[in-house]
Amino acid sequence: MKKLLIIGASGLTGYQMALLAQDEYHLFGTYNHRNIEIPGCDVFHLDKTDFQQTKKLIEKISPDIIVDCSALHNVDYCETHQEETLLVNVKAPKFIAEKCEEIGARFIYISTDYVFDGTQESPYTEESKPNPLNFYGTSKLKAEREIANVSSNYAIGRTSLVFGWNPNELSGKKSSSGKTMNYVIWVLGMLRKHEKVRIVNDQYSNPTYAPNLAEMLLSLAELDQNGIFHTAGQSCVNRYEFTLEIADVFNIDKRLISPVLSSEFNQVADRPNKPCLNIYRIEKLSDIDILTSREALIKMKKNEEKYE
Repeated sequence: MKKLLIIGASGLTGYQMALLAQDEYHLFGTYNHRNIEIPGCDVFHLDKTDFQQTKKLIEKISPDIIVDCSALHNVDYCETHQEETLLVNVKAPKFIAEKCEEIGARFIYISTDYVFDGTQESPYTEESKPNPLNFYGTSKLKAEREIANVSSNYAIGRTSLVFGWNPNELSGKKSSSGKTMNYVIWVLGMLRKHEKVRIVNDQYSNPTYAPNLAEMLLSLAELDQNGIFHTAGQSCVNRYEFTLEIADVFNIDKRLISPVLSSEFNQVADRPNKPCLNIYRIEKLSDIDILTSREALIKMKKNEEKYE
């Protein structure tokens, strides 16, 4: 069995990837702030910005594949904590990529649709020119370029609005940037308490179901091609439309949801309006059924009892 190391296995994407990979790989995972138990996975504490500790763990495990699922992705936090963001999102992944080169491992890095400015009407391809509007997107773009410069065996998966079940998020444990839960869990929590929510209708994305993203990332791990791949859901919808879908699928009163413009919120960092991703390349290279937002929500609802 190949050895797979998931850095950030306690987070949403890393956790779902570990569940999917546990029978196919000799599996290792790390956590930083939020510990987690995963069947069939040896879990270690790791602060990936401690380069000596990271070096020791990689050399101890000597993995065939490393997937970095750990990042600062609270957009407003990144805007006001730029040095920390560079360390976590750029310098640490570059260091891990260099260690992969030394041991002959493949490196998988997760990037974002926020590398684009969202002004293009049609979905962005992997060849589209990036132009991030905020520091989070800037940090991810820097990391993409650093990794490409130092790696000979790598893949970068750009994704968008990742959602799904995760024990740490359901328990309310905070990540390193203060986020406790993904968008869908937040919406469900609010609506099930019969609280009204005001949701922007001018910010679009490809809502991506974490188990579906895990499938795409694992396919990149076994791919014999390097480069950037858009690994996101099928649908390009705005947050208001997506929130109505959440309420519909989970049988919640949609009258609690009202649309607003982004300008009505005093957000620290600018957001791109429509950075939707073209996923043709990953569809062509894999046989994965990439889900629409509604299909993904239906699957999520069916799996809810496993996390209650």
